[in-house]
Amino acid sequence: MKDLVEIIARSLVEKPDEVTVTQREDDNAIVVELRVAQSDMGKVIGKQGRIAKAIRTVVTIRTVVKAASAKETKKVIVDIVDTDKE
Repeated sequence: MKDLVEIIARSLVEKPDEVTVTQREDDNAIVVELRVAQSDMGKVIGKQGRIAKAIRTVVTIRTVVKAASAKETKKVIVDIVDTDKE
């Protein structure tokens, strides 16, 4: 998941070197956190959140396919982190 989100994000932003993606996993969920330059936040969120929703949809589809082959069910959460609010 992490690699997929990173590839998508880097292709959208003006400062791809500032894209960082982390992934953590627990018993029920995989959480993927995406951080980009503040000036690129709008590019990964999109108007009315359309780009963010599309990224989450692609990751969810990939997870469903992977889960079907591995017979595991985990929720995937893609979180776009606003670094100004940390």
